[in-house]
Amino acid sequence: MYLGETMNEALLQKLREKANRLPLLPGVYLMLDKSGEVIYVGKAKKLKNRVTSYFHGEHLPKVAAMVSNVEDFNVIVVNSEFEALVLENSLIKRHKPKYNILLKDDKGYPFLRLSNEAYPRFSIAAKTAEDGAQYFGPFGGRQVSKDIIETICKALGLPTCSKKFPQDVGKSRPCLHYHLKNCAGWCLGELPESEYQARMEQAKLILSGKTRELTEDLKAHMEQAAEDLQFERAAEFRDRLKAIESLSNRQRVIATAFADTDAVGFVRGAKSCFTVLHFVGGDLADKDYELMEEPVGTDEEVLPGLLMQYYVRRGTFPKTVLLPAALEEAEELSRFLSEQAGRRVYVEFPQRGERVRQVERAQLNAREEILRATSAQQRTNKTLEWLQKALALEHLPRRIEAFDVSNLGDTGIVAAMTVFKDGRPYKKDYRKFRIRDSETQDDYASMEEAVYRRFLHAKEGDEKFSELPDLLLIDGGETHVRAARMAQERVGLFVPTFGMVKDDRHRTRELVSADGQERGISGNQAVFALIGTIQEETHRFAITYQRSLRSERMQSQLDEIPGVGPKSRNKLLDTFKNMDTIKEAAFEELCKAVPKNTARAVYDHYHPKEEQP
Repeated sequence: MYLGETMNEALLQKLREKANRLPLLPGVYLMLDKSGEVIYVGKAKKLKNRVTSYFHGEHLPKVAAMVSNVEDFNVIVVNSEFEALVLENSLIKRHKPKYNILLKDDKGYPFLRLSNEAYPRFSIAAKTAEDGAQYFGPFGGRQVSKDIIETICKALGLPTCSKKFPQDVGKSRPCLHYHLKNCAGWCLGELPESEYQARMEQAKLILSGKTRELTEDLKAHMEQAAEDLQFERAAEFRDRLKAIESLSNRQRVIATAFADTDAVGFVRGAKSCFTVLHFVGGDLADKDYELMEEPVGTDEEVLPGLLMQYYVRRGTFPKTVLLPAALEEAEELSRFLSEQAGRRVYVEFPQRGERVRQVERAQLNAREEILRATSAQQRTNKTLEWLQKALALEHLPRRIEAFDVSNLGDTGIVAAMTVFKDGRPYKKDYRKFRIRDSETQDDYASMEEAVYRRFLHAKEGDEKFSELPDLLLIDGGETHVRAARMAQERVGLFVPTFGMVKDDRHRTRELVSADGQERGISGNQAVFALIGTIQEETHRFAITYQRSLRSERMQSQLDEIPGVGPKSRNKLLDTFKNMDTIKEAAFEELCKAVPKNTARAVYDHYHPKEEQP
């Protein structure tokens, strides 16, 4: 989207002049709207280069929307990229700008608090405090934390009621938890305080991720009690051991506080999704995710801010964070997280092995969350809206037509037209063209002829071509697009037309207009996938048509030979694949495919002057 379409030219010139006076130093910039409110905060290695880029050329729709609301900007120069990273995070938290990604404040990561008293009890705390209590976590929400407390207390027979010990011992009957065998009945006064403390120590081991040590200790006590013929005591240890082993599902949640590796996923679509998978010893323990609207900036610009917000809010840090994209700021991000954690946190972009698969799993989970949160129609509409804004189209491109030219060398040139309606192939309206006016292999002239004939049919009222596209895509670059535009000029009908330009991996990397203006599409995965699908489908349709014509021609040539029937013709084509091979085949080779008299007829037809075998 061009800036001139969204901003006053005088204001644009003023902002350009101000940006051109900025230094080539690291810092943070704050975009301001008419009221002086901060609407976007960003960082830069070189402030002048980054800020001036906003006021030149065209941008992705979300960036263009932000820039169109900019009335002024401020900058803060700092000494290093690391300082810029930290300051940006601080300013985003303070101003909560409209166009920055802000993770939801209502998604807390509570801690479990263990009070410091004779009979300590668990409770849920929003954050840690210097109050003599012990804190465990954080965990993924208040309900999860509540479930963990209840499950551990049930497994160890610890109280969850409101009674206070030792003052409430013997004052009332035991509650239902005792009768359901979920509590050891501390209110009865039959068990010593030392037993309570021992079980609480076991709870601490579980919450510290040391369940294996606890189960080994309980097994040793059970076996010792059995040796001492204390069978009731051994049975108690056995039951407690079974209860703790049954905590496996909750242990995965508890283990997330001690994850050694986090794999990060970030995917854009009808919505965007940020996902973090927590791995403990290579095993997936839990997942966090957050859905959001499409952010301003590329993934490389967005991810550092997301990661800093997430880990500062969460309060615990893994040993390694695996990213889905290479970041120039990875070293600064690692330093920031390390300072927050009080130990080294590695930030990596894996290239091979199991860690790549962990990131791929995080990306897959992000895509799946988007799918669950949106309908197919919502995803399609969002994709088409993005494409409309990126190409500055007047209408939503609900009907997209695409052209490709194919030439296999021996059957002339053909062109194919595919149609996509609301992002899906509409095969009923596919069309084929045999190129008539080009005797040589001229792709540009062939493209012009195919497009001309398509629009001429529409102008002449042909019902099969009556519905014009909202967007015309041409397989090729700007020269191909100019050929298509010339065809439209000849007819006097015009639609927005762009070329699909491939990268070195034969994927559509950008769309290009007739005047050479390029629109990158790799920034939006859904659009990238849609355009790639259209290009592949159009190419497939063209090649299939070309091959069918070649097959018809070969069949026709063989049908002209006396003595060759349909069965023999098909056998020859299946065996030799093309006419050149049939023509060059020896008489003995032909005999292996068809009867001798048919082989003789074919051989004589193509070798009339040679000595007959």
